[in-house]
Amino acid sequence: MNTRVALITGGAKGIGRGIALNLATQQWKVAICYRTSETDAQKTALAITERGGQALAIHCDVSDPVAAKNLVAEVEQKWGQIDVLINGAGPYHRIHLFEETVEGWNEMFDGNLHPIFYLAKAVAPGMKARKSGRIINFSMANADQMISQPDVTAHYIAKAGVLILTRTLAKLLAPHGITVNAVSPGFIDSGSAPPEELAGMTKRIPAGYIGTIDDTVAAVRYLLSEDARYVNGANIQISGAWGI
Repeated sequence: MNTRVALITGGAKGIGRGIALNLATQQWKVAICYRTSETDAQKTALAITERGGQALAIHCDVSDPVAAKNLVAEVEQKWGQIDVLINGAGPYHRIHLFEETVEGWNEMFDGNLHPIFYLAKAVAPGMKARKSGRIINFSMANADQMISQPDVTAHYIAKAGVLILTRTLAKLLAPHGITVNAVSPGFIDSGSAPPEELAGMTKRIPAGYIGTIDDTVAAVRYLLSEDARYVNGANIQISGAWGI
């Protein structure tokens, strides 16, 4: 049996790194792409190999459609195929809508939504030819609520768009044996937020505690398993019931 191949955007740090290391323990070939975190990417690549996987760390700005297409081509040239695409990269900033800049607005869509279209379109031909593939897109826990978000407007709209794009891709690719699902984390201790900030959020979470990277990895692991072969177009909330 051929070793499976995964491409993970945002795989150098946080949740993406957690997914990469989990796949490595199952001897996957894991390509991670990074835009600015070269040191973290190299450390993650080393950790992948130490856990029994094969690693490829590639510098790429996936908001550039040409670069995204070339990224897929590079991984396919190196390892012959891409079995799994995990779209985990995505910038975030908090700013009142009327203080937002055009540049900041565009950045949220260029970083969170557009790359999923670029990369899915690039991996689809190979997956369709093999009649097999899994795509997992990261949204956010309350993106399906369609509520006002004055301080994170662009980010929120982009993440809501991820859910619509996920369902559309699922419908188009299901006849070819490909599943496309979304994972929507809430407050997760991924190393990016200060501990005191996370602690302040705990009281807003019905479960009463902050989630871990492992909580999110478990959902991804399920979606990649044979048990989830008929799960398509779904959105899994990882939030302790926050945001629903």
